[in-house]
Amino acid sequence: MSSSTVQDKSRSATVSLNGTSQTVKQGFASGFVLEFEKPIVELEHKIAEMRALAESSGMGNLSVEIDRMQKKAVRMREEVFSKLSRWQKVQLARHPRRPYTQDYLDRLCSNFLELHGDRCFADDHALISGIGEIEGKSMLIMGHQKGRGTKENIYRNFGMANPEGYRKATRHLALAQKFKLPVITFIDTPGAYPGLGAEERGQAEAIARSLYEMARLNVPILTFVIGEGGSGGALAISIADRIFMLEYSIYSVISPEGCASILYRDAGQAPQAAEALKLTADDLLELGIIDGIIPEPAGGAHENYDEIAARVKERIVMTLPELTADSPEKLLDARHKKYERIGFYLES
Repeated sequence: MSSSTVQDKSRSATVSLNGTSQTVKQGFASGFVLEFEKPIVELEHKIAEMRALAESSGMGNLSVEIDRMQKKAVRMREEVFSKLSRWQKVQLARHPRRPYTQDYLDRLCSNFLELHGDRCFADDHALISGIGEIEGKSMLIMGHQKGRGTKENIYRNFGMANPEGYRKATRHLALAQKFKLPVITFIDTPGAYPGLGAEERGQAEAIARSLYEMARLNVPILTFVIGEGGSGGALAISIADRIFMLEYSIYSVISPEGCASILYRDAGQAPQAAEALKLTADDLLELGIIDGIIPEPAGGAHENYDEIAARVKERIVMTLPELTADSPEKLLDARHKKYERIGFYLES
């Protein structure tokens, strides 16, 4: 992933790191810039310099030029982001300042009680799960959690859950069933952790059990793909009545690099593989895999945490009443038919 470093202190946001609120630079100001963002970054940097000069010197006559350049930056951003390739959207989905599950929980829930452990082996920090309250209604909310910085990425295992993570999810789904709680899941993982220990502890069985339990849960389930939706690790908690993707998120059976390694024997062919996989929100809506796309703020979700969280909350508040209006039997039947319609198959 191509990147460069720029100095720009024009934007910041409060994010949660290891349970504490910290202010970090966002988007273009984060020090991480994707190759296709560079022209926009350079122009915004010039605007910031001119604004600082105008404020320090009292040169009010610069306001007209600043306004002109701001309009140019907006047009440039719109033009660049309207022509993104699938590979460029993959890069945006992986942006290190993109909001993660905890960032949404902080903004969506008036109260959130995290529940820990699978009661078998350990608590998996790559998957957050607990009871949250949105608009006065309690619901089970779970999602993959990546880290920011080396220390937290190790703590969160880069958002890749072990079997204990999916067994934790299964245990909490049973609680949702028992207390009739709607389920909200956030997907953001490269995939389930493929390590030896994970395989020894039954990674495949844990994912299969989670799929099985979600398929038979008779409470409403909403899934939001907020970044990477990779392989069985994503599918494990995304058997839902409604699946929504953020505009620049991805959802696929395999990563572009993994696909390229298999098909082309060269991970460097990932951009070509991304085109073949049709893994973007637009692709999957056209194929009937997902139910809707949530537009992101200009420049991507990492540019405005509050705005994208508000859009996700709006979709939750709008969609849940539609699902709770049906009986549990009708809800299950509709969910099963939804997945039966995906793909084509023959029985002999």
